[in-house]
This record gives sequence, C-alpha cells and structure tokens, in this order.
Amino acid sequence: MNPLLPPIPPEAAPFWEGTLAQELRIPRCPESGRLFFPPRVVSPFAPHREPEWAVVSGRGTIWSFVVPHPPLLPQFSDLAPYNVIAVALDEEPTVRLVGNLLAREGGGIGEVDPAAVEIGAPVRVVFDRVSEEIALPRWVLAGTP
Repeated sequence: MNPLLPPIPPEAAPFWEGTLAQELRIPRCPESGRLFFPPRVVSPFAPHREPEWAVVSGRGTIWSFVVPHPPLLPQFSDLAPYNVIAVALDEEPTVRLVGNLLAREGGGIGEVDPAAVEIGAPVRVVFDRVSEEIALPRWVLAGTP
C-alpha cells in the first residue's frame, strides 16, 4: 500500500465506498439528524447510537486554505506550490472536508494559481481515483464544467 494513502478503518468504510461510487457520504446522527465528520463508531450527539449515512450534495464553500512549499515529502515536492483547502459543506457548515482545489475535473493539484484561491468561494466535489480502493474528494469552483 502507498504510505501516502489514508488507511480505511471500518467506521469510515461507507465514506470511501461512496467516493468510489462518486458520492459524498457523510455520517449522520440518527437522533438529532446532524451531520458530523470524521466518521466514528457512535454519534458524537447520541453516544449510544451508531451513525447513519447521508449522501450530500457535494457543494460547499472554501472555509480556509494553505499553500505548501518545499521542503515537503519527496512525493509532493515536484507538485509545489499547490493548495490544500478546507471546505464547509452546504448541508452542515460545521462539517469541513480537506482536499485540493482543481482547475477542472481530472486536473492536477498544482494547476490552480494559489493567488486565485478565495475564502468563501463556492465549490463542488469531484472524485480523483488514486488507487483501486480510494477515490479522493477534490474540489472545483461551482461554475466549472
């Protein structure tokens, strides 16, 4: 396994199964209906209850971002500088997912000029299959075809 790919614990399996199916699945508390992330064995809002899973729109806004520069892990040095964004989901802005803003679906993580990344910009999810088991959620501006 590539050491840079995330491990898939059992409680997160529905999330990663969703990304492979091109769906953004987020755990939801069965009592309160609130979404939360990261996935857990039990809901943080009802600790005695196992979470349900909801397919969400995959739309949100850029909540924050950073631009890593070398020195980096060797696998990322040639890609730098690139952006890493935190996206607040439209359905639950306190749920934030981390990924990269791409210029277009299928684009590289270093294709967007870091100066063009704006907090508050609307984005939508796209999925980048990086292995047999993992498709990473990445993001494009909401108006990007």
